[in-house]
Parts: sequence; structure tokens; C-alpha cells
Amino acid sequence: MVPDVSRGSRTIGLLHYLYRTSDIEAHVDPHLVAAYDPHLPDPGRDPNATFSELAADLDLWVNALGDKAPKKHVWHCPVRTAPGDRALSDEEWATVARRVLAATGIAPDGDDQACRWIAVRHAPDHIHIVAPLVRADRTRPRHHKDGTRAQAECRKIEKEFGLRRLKEGEGTAAKRPTSAERLGQDATSRELLREHVHRALAGAVDEAEFFDRLATEGVRIKKRVAPSGDVLGYSVAKVGDRNKAGEPIWFSGSKLAPDLSLPRIRKRFAATTDMPERHTVLERSGASAPVRARHFAAEITDSALASLTAGDDSAAAAQLIGVGEVLDALAQTSFGPTQAELRKAAVHFERATRSHIRAEKEEMYALRRAAHQIVHSGSALGRGQDGVATALVLDIMILTVIAAARWHAARGHAQQAEAAQQAAAHLRAAYQATAASPLAAMRAYGQRLPAQSRRHHAATARTALPHLAEHLQAEPGWDALTAVLDQAERAGHDTTALLAKAAAQRELDSADSISEVLVWRLQHLGYATPPASAPRSRRPRTEPAPAVPAPAAVAHQKANRSRRR
Repeated sequence: MVPDVSRGSRTIGLLHYLYRTSDIEAHVDPHLVAAYDPHLPDPGRDPNATFSELAADLDLWVNALGDKAPKKHVWHCPVRTAPGDRALSDEEWATVARRVLAATGIAPDGDDQACRWIAVRHAPDHIHIVAPLVRADRTRPRHHKDGTRAQAECRKIEKEFGLRRLKEGEGTAAKRPTSAERLGQDATSRELLREHVHRALAGAVDEAEFFDRLATEGVRIKKRVAPSGDVLGYSVAKVGDRNKAGEPIWFSGSKLAPDLSLPRIRKRFAATTDMPERHTVLERSGASAPVRARHFAAEITDSALASLTAGDDSAAAAQLIGVGEVLDALAQTSFGPTQAELRKAAVHFERATRSHIRAEKEEMYALRRAAHQIVHSGSALGRGQDGVATALVLDIMILTVIAAARWHAARGHAQQAEAAQQAAAHLRAAYQATAASPLAAMRAYGQRLPAQSRRHHAATARTALPHLAEHLQAEPGWDALTAVLDQAERAGHDTTALLAKAAAQRELDSADSISEVLVWRLQHLGYATPPASAPRSRRPRTEPAPAVPAPAAVAHQKANRSRRR
């Protein structure tokens, strides 16, 4: 059950909206379910009642104050049940309205000086509570933290009414769309603009790059500039969105989300200023730019995963912001079903990046650089080494997002924990869409290996992982693991040591498929680790060629192809 407190200045305008049915298909049979006066005429049921009379009745004490009345005197609180909940009766909704009004201080139980109010129902799943913020004694109600108190009361009502139990908030969520914004749209302009800004911010190194990328997202940008020429803030608008006056509908960064104001964005840039570039074996590899960028992201995300369990909350909070940027970068450089699922994951995880814990911005540097590399390396095609590299970074990203959910849950951040869990579900779907093709190719290669080679790799598994070898060989992913071991050995790696190292990176007990997890770890280790010896000589050309070459062997294969020419 979700309450959403807001304030307005025109009671009659809100009444016209609540009772309107001509152009709003979702509004059915608008009527009062409760009011401060049980005999109050209802324009939805009484043909002689008018909106102006109802507004005048509600505003009686507001009008009595004249110029001293508060400008935004209309307290408005829609209360909506969750999808899948049963439909409440009018009597139950009346109880909900009275309890929310009492909990928020608008109309405490037994207070004969309380504000006037009504509760209107025009849809099966919600009501709108309306109350002018002036009491009978001409004072203002004591409604401090009314949104938080309404949430807390709704949690109690859910339990008592047998409804879906939602999560409590703690004030860091982005502003929800208004009812008017929601009409006729699957995603509101506010939500779409928030996604555009997050995509533009992912890995941007400075303000200029951020605004350039935001412009390429196809949104209007308006900067607030001081007389000195300094930019103080920014607003964005969706092309084609205009108000009644024909002007663009602008949203400042802070109205999109608390962390999207220009000062907060600049703190991210400050954390990456004048820091040295990091050159690793990943960047010296002969692989394509998208592949290199994803392997680098996998390495850095793996480090972030470790920091989430290290006990430093400020560092962990910063890592979550960085992980969010990597996720945004992956979403905008992927294709097809993978991209669709990654975008959904990024939208959910954005909520998990915000809490009241102060983030040490320097801790997100490496992740922001990884996001920068992903964006600037171009799109990954999703097949061959692109698919392998994307699958392995998603495998690590799933574990990281699950760790984020546990981190939030341990600190009582219920909404963030739930958002991270939802992101993990979409990441799993993205992983399945990405990994299917390279895994099938590796399985086919492993199945075509001679029996002697398969026995050799099984012996390697028994030596490196005696407690897991039997389990691994019984899994469907064993053929793919055999293929990667064969490829790594051809590249000159000590496969016994490599497999033991892959298994020791972190626990395997929670994996759905241990062999698949080891496939991706070996792919990354083989990519990032120089071979221990020279590559083994090629087998006869009659043996099937690798369907998906291991990243570490790319350079050696190129050399061999040159020799064959």
C-alpha cells in the first residue's frame, strides 16, 4: 500500500480532476468513501451537489484567514494498493483514510478542531485524500514528516488487512511521478529523463563530456548560468513535452533524483580528476576494444564485490554508485534482449545506489573508469569474444548486485535491498540471453575432443579440485569447462594451477552451475594472466578447431595463422 503526500494551491482544480471521467478511462464511478462530515453532499452521487460548493465547504477556514492563509494549502495523499492485492470495499478504504489522517496529524482521532477532509475513490485500487491545511481554530496542523508517518501507518494496515507487505522508505528515493504525469504513459517524462541523465553520466570524465553526451541522448538542456559565467545548475526537458503555454516542461537534475543535481555530479568528476591512468595486461591484449573494456570491468567489479564485505560502509556506498555506472554503460552498448534486460536492471539498481551513508567518492574511481572504457569502446555485438566477455562481466555483476542487496538488508535499507534483488533478476535474464551462444559453442568443442584429451582434462580437475571433480563432470557445463581447459593448455597455461586459482577466487556453493562459473573465471584468468610456458604445438588439422577461442590464446592463434600463410 503506497501513500504519496503532496501539496497544492487549488482545491476546486483537484476536485475537477478526481471526479473527471470524460477523458480518463481509468476513472470509474468517482464518489466519496468518507469525509469529515458523513452528510457532506457528494458530486459523484448527488445530482444537486456541485464542485464549487464542495470546494467552498472544504476551504471554509482557509478563506477565513484571507491573506494570511498558506499559499499551498491543499494536502493531497493518494493511497494505492499493490498490484495483485484484493480490491478493498468502500468501508475498508474509509478506515484507511481515517487512519492515515490521524497518523499524519491532519485529523487526529477525537480532535474536534481538526482539518476538514474528504476521501474520493474513482478506481478499484486507490483513493485520494484531500484536506485543506487550516484547522477550525485557524491554526496549521502539526503534520511534520507526514509522508514518513503515512508510510508507517500503511505498513500496519497491510498487515491487518492481509495485503502485500511493501518496504519502508528512508527519504532517499527519487521523486515519484504525479498522477497527471502517469496518464497514458508506460514511463513518464520524469522517469525517461532520469534514465537519459544516468546514461550520459556513466563514465563521463568531466562536465563537458556529460553535457555533450546528454545532448546526444536527444533531450533539451537548459543551464542556469551566474553573471560570472559559471554554470550553477541544469534542467532537462523531453522534446515535444510542452505545458499549456506552449513552453517546454523542465525538470532540474535534483527533481529527477537527489544525486543528479550538478553539485552532486561534480563530486563524481572531482573523484577522478588528475588520477593516473591504469595500464594492465588487459589493455595490452590483442583483443577488440569492447572485449578489453569488458574484461577490465570484470576485474574492477570483482574488486568492488570484495569491498562490499570488507566493513567500510563509506567505501561500499561509493562502490555501489560506480557499479550503477558500469551497469548503465553495459546497457547502452549492448543489443537485443540483453540490452532490454540490462536497461531494466539499471533502472532498478539506480535506487540501490542511494542511501544516507556518505560515500567516499575516490573509491568509485576505478569503476567510473571501467564505465568510461565500455562507453568509448563501442557496442559489443554479442557473439564470439564479445559475447564471452559480456557474459563473464554479467556473471560477476550478478554476484555484486546480490551482495549489494545483502549489504542494504543488513543496514535496514529495505527499499534499496528490494531494488537490488529486482536488478539481479533482470541481470540473470541478460546473462541467459548473452551466455547461451558462447556456452553452446564451447560445449560443442568440448564434446568433439578426443577421448584421450577428455580423460586428461578430467584428471586435471581431480588434481586441482578433488572435492568437486565428480560433481563438475556430472553437470551440463562440464563439456564447456573441458573446452576452456583445452584452450588454456594450448595457450601454454598450467591448467591445474589455473583451475585451482579460479576456484579459490570466491565461494562456489551458491552457484547454480559451478562449471559455468569456472568457465567464466578461467576465461578471465586466461585473458589476464601471461602463460606459464610456450604454447603447445597444434594438434593435427583433422581435430576440430575451437569454436570460441580463449582470450589468452588470441595472439598465439594470430601468429600461427601468419605462419600457415
